[in-house]
Amino acid sequence: MSILKNILVLLIVFSFMEFVAWWTHKYIMHGILWNLHKDHHHKNNDSFFEKNDLFALIFALPSILFIIIGIQSGLDKIYFWIGLGVGIYGAVYFLAHDIFIHRRIKLFRNSNNNYLNAMRRAHKIHHKHLTKEDGEFFGFLWLSKKNREQLISSNILKTGK
Repeated sequence: MSILKNILVLLIVFSFMEFVAWWTHKYIMHGILWNLHKDHHHKNNDSFFEKNDLFALIFALPSILFIIIGIQSGLDKIYFWIGLGVGIYGAVYFLAHDIFIHRRIKLFRNSNNNYLNAMRRAHKIHHKHLTKEDGEFFGFLWLSKKNREQLISSNILKTGK
């Protein structure tokens, strides 16, 4: 595959992972695997780690497998680029969610960026719900029009664009 096609695959997979993260968060984490996710909504300051961190491993496994298969079959195959797209999404998610929003590591503490602040606010609103029901803002990197309108009304975003 050409480098342009490889990059296109990577970008499509990265973008699709936002939907996967939203769906998994809404229907799996706030559903059948709530017992693993619940400690993320009920902070326990005794430990740096949460049961919820197991989801990072769950998401990392397909990425690692696709990358390994891709390396073994040649970088011109699609597998490597799929694995890389999933892995890059995971890295961005970790930086934004665990470091920027939850500040588990004391980096990137302040931002004047409206979009990043809206993303942080949306996630904080999500965490107001301490049970698996009645949640909102399950997505992460992409804020829907409805989400942006809610955040505009709370003066987080200055425009609807």
